[in-house]
Amino acid sequence: MIKTFINRPVLSAVVSILIVILGILGLINLPITQYPEIAPPTVSINTNYPGANAETVMRSVIIPIEEQVNGVENMIYITSSASNDGSANIQVFFEQGTDPDIAAVNVQNRVARATPLLPAEVTRSGVVTQKQQSSALMYLSFYSTNPIYDDIFLQNYLNINVVPEIKRIKGVGDANAFGGKTYAMRIWLKPDKMAAYGLMPTDVTSSINEQSREAAAGFLGSNSGSSFEYVIRYKGKYDKVQEYEDIVIKSLGNGQFLRLKDVAEIQLDALSYSGVGENNGYPAMSMGIFQTPGSNAREINNNIKAYLKEVEKSLPEGISYTINFDTNEFLEASISKVITTLIEAFILVFIVVFIFLQDFRSTLIPAIAVPVSIIGTFFFLNLFGYSLNLLTLFALVLAIGIVVDDAIVVVEAVHAKLEKGEKDSKAATVSAMSEITGAIISITLVMASVFIPVTFLKGPTGVFYQQFGITLIVAIAISAVNALSLSPMLCALFLKGNHEDESYANKNFIQKFFHKFDAAFHATTTRYGMLVSYIIRNKWLVGVGLVLAVLIMLWSNNTMPKGFVPTEDRGIIFTNVELPPGASMERTYNVMREIEKTVNQLPGIKGMTISTGRSFFSGTGSNNGLGFIRMKPFDERKKDPNLSFDKIVKSLYKAVSGIADAQIIFFTPPSVPGFGANAGFEIVLLDKGGHEISEVDEVSKEFLSDLMQRPEIQFAQSPFNTKFPQYEMVINVERAEETGVSVASILSVMQGYIGGIYTTDFSKYGKQYRVMVQSLPESRMDVNSLSQLYVRTSSGKMTPVSQFVTLKRVFGPQSINRYNLFTSVKVTGANAQGYSTGDAINAVNEVAAKALPSDYGIDYTGLTREEVKAGSQAIIIFLLSLIFVYFLLAAQYDSFVQPLSIILSLPFGVMGAFFRTKTSRP
Repeated sequence: MIKTFINRPVLSAVVSILIVILGILGLINLPITQYPEIAPPTVSINTNYPGANAETVMRSVIIPIEEQVNGVENMIYITSSASNDGSANIQVFFEQGTDPDIAAVNVQNRVARATPLLPAEVTRSGVVTQKQQSSALMYLSFYSTNPIYDDIFLQNYLNINVVPEIKRIKGVGDANAFGGKTYAMRIWLKPDKMAAYGLMPTDVTSSINEQSREAAAGFLGSNSGSSFEYVIRYKGKYDKVQEYEDIVIKSLGNGQFLRLKDVAEIQLDALSYSGVGENNGYPAMSMGIFQTPGSNAREINNNIKAYLKEVEKSLPEGISYTINFDTNEFLEASISKVITTLIEAFILVFIVVFIFLQDFRSTLIPAIAVPVSIIGTFFFLNLFGYSLNLLTLFALVLAIGIVVDDAIVVVEAVHAKLEKGEKDSKAATVSAMSEITGAIISITLVMASVFIPVTFLKGPTGVFYQQFGITLIVAIAISAVNALSLSPMLCALFLKGNHEDESYANKNFIQKFFHKFDAAFHATTTRYGMLVSYIIRNKWLVGVGLVLAVLIMLWSNNTMPKGFVPTEDRGIIFTNVELPPGASMERTYNVMREIEKTVNQLPGIKGMTISTGRSFFSGTGSNNGLGFIRMKPFDERKKDPNLSFDKIVKSLYKAVSGIADAQIIFFTPPSVPGFGANAGFEIVLLDKGGHEISEVDEVSKEFLSDLMQRPEIQFAQSPFNTKFPQYEMVINVERAEETGVSVASILSVMQGYIGGIYTTDFSKYGKQYRVMVQSLPESRMDVNSLSQLYVRTSSGKMTPVSQFVTLKRVFGPQSINRYNLFTSVKVTGANAQGYSTGDAINAVNEVAAKALPSDYGIDYTGLTREEVKAGSQAIIIFLLSLIFVYFLLAAQYDSFVQPLSIILSLPFGVMGAFFRTKTSRP
């Protein structure tokens, strides 16, 4: 078989050419991403209970849905969150490899069981179940320098004109404009006018629903023998302010009617007023763009930028955009560096081979064989559904050093035959291949067997190992094919049998260099042989060296910081700001403006976008704010060591240290997309004893305080806080019954005036919006406002709600979280400089074991969960690889003892890797 390839050079060339062509085709079609899809499939369930607080949402919405969804097929864990703005969010995480579409269907079926148990207001708002995208590819901010266009206009302009177009770009999974500034028909009730006419909010909502509705009136003349048919058309739901103003509430007699405009103000305005966004001082609205699994991240981002360049021409005057976060910047910088390393590795290998073989013809053979193996690998990566990412590229860098060995073995073997006097290169090649074919096959099998065990690993960690390992296996396999076909054919064609050596004086500069190199190498080899002979005579040295290698390896392993993926400079810094509980949005806005002004003055900073009313960790709330700090491009910052990510973060903390009453945290996005918001650690504190919320709060604060005492932890914080000022509504049922007022009427008045009622929908600009009924803001300012809100008694008289309702000052949480059906407190943090996330996790475990009561516990989420799981898997991988190699060698040598001489040499190599990593850390 091998002789056939040598005698038929065209056949050998065609095999390699086809491999290269297939590899190029695979490379063209390979999606380019930073990392493979490793985040577990996630399905989210979202709904809203208008006007309800967090505890009410938890009891009436979250728990019924969780009870039904828990245990759905392939579920790993389930988390939920209820907020005081009435929002409910449940996330179900599934095993890696689960089809997200099937998972979403299964969850939807479970949610349908809980729907009859939910409040009517919740089912009216809708319960949305959908598969959740991983981390955003890009964050944009559209801002307006034109005072005519405010943030309400911005968001709706985006929703109508920009977001639909972006969603249609190939590979875009979702695009969301953040904020609740979508249009809504706001019916601002006037309580005094309502009371004067004996009305309650339910009277208004019933009139709206009665008069603003769709109708199917049918046809005239159908099936009647008439000459014509006429479609009866009805206006349908109202979509203009004037139409709502003219809605008739009731007849006053004498041809007069009470209309909605007589008791309310009507505006086309925002659905929510919970946040404000700015970019460098201008009103702004941010947007996140997400990709579909398996799509080409770089191509998507480039297409989005091309679309933005095009749409920029048609934007209203004064509206522009800025890209806060673009994964392409980091992705292209990373891939460019890896490709540079790939080229450098190839050149270095070429130079080393040339120095040792000292013949350009001989060097050309491995120089041709290596690219064939590397390029051919791309075809199989595409065939397996992989992407061109940092893992597969790093594997190819390592593969260069491995695949070149096969070609060198062939060339050296043929050289040996020629140096022994064989004149015909083809005969020398045939003779050499008859001796080394078995060795090449065995080398390939042994090298591949190291990576075979990783193909059996599951979960996100397994994806990391699989793509890296299988890339190497494929490259090694193609290298073996080349070594048995292309390399022998090239040896037979290129190598010559004339190896007569000239005198030193007649040699040129390069030949003299080779002569001296050979002499030095021969002397080194001789001394090495003497050293080996000495060690053989003193075998105890090997035993001592082996023990020392194991001890150094264990010492390095136990003292080195451990982590899953290192924190990287992504070109952006996320900012999370939390003010004391109960702080107003105006107060939060002023703090965010002060931070923005301070940050923009620092070196290395390009700009900042801020948003109030929400945070990365705490959800929504008037005391929350977040920001995107854009750093200058990598090329501009790499020249100045003071502009590294760590140095800039230090300067940021120093710059904002004077801002009082605000907890400000700066952090980088996670290195692996799809795992949380920050690159540190994420844990949940679990209340397994069913304690009161106040007690859970005390335990969590003590836990956080203990964590902050550890040097391994830079910061640890939790959004959970029970000190938010609240009022508890107490109804005097006896007095209400005596007066002829039902509890339901009292609650409907409170919801209608204060909480707000979502009464119906309307269509405008091709979109559907809500009609919201609520009293004017000045009518619900404080406790005294209750005396201005009236409820109707059974006799038809109006009486103040304050006669039946007492508001008691209490404190409670802004939001409540659950994890696997236990009340939980989410804790996020980051490792201090000089420590890894593994050190931080160990610190968390120690604090939890020491400080937490017995009926409390902790669990890990996000990337931290995978890091904890990866610890044991790495040991399993190493042991399995060792077992595979041992038995393969045993089969080759037909002995169970001889392979031990190879296996026992491993500690020396592993020790070198560990020791070098340990000593190279700053």
